[in-house]
This record gives sequence, structure tokens and C-alpha cells, in this order.
Amino acid sequence: MRDILARSPMFRELSADEIERMARACREIHAPKGTILFQKGDPANGFYLVVQGQLKLTFLSHTGAEKIVEIIAAGQTFGEAVMFLERPYPVYAQTLVDSLLLHVSKSAVFEEITHNRSFALKMLAGLSIRLHGLIHDVAAYSLDTATQRLIGFLLSQDLHENEKSQATIRLPAGKAVIASRLNISAETFSRMLHDLSESGLIEVQGRNITLLNPEQLRKIGL
Repeated sequence: MRDILARSPMFRELSADEIERMARACREIHAPKGTILFQKGDPANGFYLVVQGQLKLTFLSHTGAEKIVEIIAAGQTFGEAVMFLERPYPVYAQTLVDSLLLHVSKSAVFEEITHNRSFALKMLAGLSIRLHGLIHDVAAYSLDTATQRLIGFLLSQDLHENEKSQATIRLPAGKAVIASRLNISAETFSRMLHDLSESGLIEVQGRNITLLNPEQLRKIGL
């Protein structure tokens, strides 16, 4: 557990003694696919680090439709902001695949912040990055077309950020999950993939998508 924490960006600069204290405050969670980690309204007694796997943060609209707020992958943390606000969770968390997580207790985090300025700054940095991402999402939902949102998402999955050469990416979740994340219907998502494929810009094989012309996709996505 200590090695896992030491590799996490949030804990990377802590000393061995500090890592040891945080490790003692962690609880390992093995969560099969479909596990509900917490429900909307549950108290936030700490935050989570995803070691392996993937999960979604989501809520139900007034019509009963599921709206995915964020997809969390291995190496990412979540729950920090609500923990600091000392309010209940506004969403629920469910694993999309078999996952391994660490739960870090709130009391240990608050104790470490009291004595460790560096750790406090890292927590603030992590929250700032999450806020920046949410602001970007709100702007995209308000100003971008559905096609622009989809293209932006596909390009963001290209870790090598090829501008001209082809690149094959793998969707991090099922199409229905990603569609909800992009605030579009599953039918619209499939239709847009088909249209981009017919235009010769992408090639779709299940969850594997080849970006045939990243440069042109960027022009359309602007």
C-alpha cells in the first residue's frame, strides 16, 4: 500500500514517514464491476484513489435518466472536494469494471494538512485541476456542438497527440457511458461515429477507433 501511495501524484513528494502515516489511514477496497461505492447523500468520510479499474460518478435527473458527471480511471482520485466541504456526496459512484481502490480517511488527511504545508498545496492543486476540468465541460456543453464535443473527446484520448499521423485509441468505457458523459444520447453518439466514419475521418472497430486524419478532425472540432 505504501508503494501505491508513493507513486500517486498527490503523495509523491511526501517523506517515507509521511507515506507510512497515510498508509495506516487507508482502507483497501476490492470492488467488482457494478459495485456502488457510495450513494447520493452518504457522508464523505475521506477520498478515494483508483489503483486499478474504472468507475463513473453519476446522478439521476428529474426524469429518472442517468447523467454521468465524470469517468474516473486508474491513478486518479475523487471525493476530495466534498470531504473538505463536509457535506454528503451529491452523486453516486459505481465501478464500470472490476476495480481496486484505496480509501483515505478524512481525519488522517486533516491531520497531515495541519503539519504539512506541501501536502496541503498538493490537495489544493488537485482540486484546482478538477475545477478547471468542470469549467471546461460547462463551456463545451454551452458553446460546442455535439460533434465538436465528440471530436474533442476522441482527440483527448490520443496520448501521443499526433497532429497528422493516424492513431488508434480505445474508448475507456462503453458507448452509452461516454455518450452520457458528453451530454448526448447514445443514438446520437452512434450516428456521429457513423458519419465521421463515412467521411473517412475515423475507422470504428468495436471500442477501438482509428483517427485517420487527426489534423482534419482538429479543424472540425474548433
